[in-house]
Amino acid sequence: MAPSGKGSSSSEDAQLGAVFSVSGPVVVAENMIGCAMYELCRVGHDQLVGEVIRIDADKATIQVYEETAGLTVGDPVMRTGKPLSVELGPGLMETIYDGIQRPLKAISDESGSIYIPRGIKVNALDRKKKWDFKPGKYKVGDHITGGDIWGTVFENSLLNDHKILLPPRAKGTITRIAEAGSYTVEEQLLEIEFNGVKTTHGMMHTWPVRVPRPVNEKQSADSPFIVGQRVLDSLFPSVLGGTVCIPGAFGCGKTVISQSVSKFSNSDVIVYVGCGERGNEMAEVLMDFPELSIDIGGRKEPIMKRTCLIANTSNMPVAAREASIYTGITIAEYFRDQGKNVAMMADSSSRWAEALRELSGRLGEMPADQGFPAYLGAKLASFYERAGKSTALGSPEREGSVSIVAAVSPPVR
Repeated sequence: MAPSGKGSSSSEDAQLGAVFSVSGPVVVAENMIGCAMYELCRVGHDQLVGEVIRIDADKATIQVYEETAGLTVGDPVMRTGKPLSVELGPGLMETIYDGIQRPLKAISDESGSIYIPRGIKVNALDRKKKWDFKPGKYKVGDHITGGDIWGTVFENSLLNDHKILLPPRAKGTITRIAEAGSYTVEEQLLEIEFNGVKTTHGMMHTWPVRVPRPVNEKQSADSPFIVGQRVLDSLFPSVLGGTVCIPGAFGCGKTVISQSVSKFSNSDVIVYVGCGERGNEMAEVLMDFPELSIDIGGRKEPIMKRTCLIANTSNMPVAAREASIYTGITIAEYFRDQGKNVAMMADSSSRWAEALRELSGRLGEMPADQGFPAYLGAKLASFYERAGKSTALGSPEREGSVSIVAAVSPPVR
């Protein structure tokens, strides 16, 4: 992993590479010795977000998640030393993100533009909003391990028990825990010590999108996934934690079925990923969802209160389509670890595969059937295998599930 710069010019120079060549969203950078696969980089003077996807001697191939027009040979490439990660914590619901978890409303408010400015940096979770935090059963001196629930937050009337989890790889003895009160997601509320090293934790943590969140045990699915369409529930039933495909040609109504599943299904949380779909379809989702409501305990609640939207339409950079799928499944796994049943809509996975085909072609890789890369099956498997019902890490014991509903368009002959 790249060394962290301490402010000296020598370490700053050691962190900087230079653009060697540009081909659409694929950039080759030189002087990148020490970088790691899937490391996050900032490319050019605008600091465009990119990810290392191939390493060859001192050159690294980077897929850039923003428009690369204007990049020139010799522009700086800054290594971050971290993989592409998402922020997980209170505030995910009712938010609309792009493919790399940048909140679109916050970008609009900050830039005053209807377009996403290149290289803009906006936090995924609101750093100013305060949340009502209640500590759990843990107190100073208790041992705590990854996945343990050490507090809850009231997020909204549909998600009134957003559980605060210790990150899966953390463990130690509690030396300080905050009292009940209102805090921001950045404030450090928990301090733990392990082998003489103290670490602090807030209500949010980050997780790499390409790494599945660990679980205690995978369970066999035993509960029906009610999608709310009687013809589908009777003729094509599914289970919570299953993977569902909606095949159909262009304009046949796949998106309509995805949207109706989002509205009527018996899931606790919906993660809707518009991956490469038409911009007007995503705009329709953004207009309709705030007006839709569901009956919970005799009261009507807006469906947006249990929904997280990731909009990565066909007119957005092609490389971010791949990232949007991983961003969505990581957010879904986070709510699964809280003991929720999550439904993730991928609309559509075939356009995701087309994005892989375009990137593969630019990389000069050997094409397989219909021009798709030979590793398409492995990429699809790495996404679909993250669905399922499982027992979460930590205490108290809880079960959650991730159900994937993916729209698939047949190839045009």
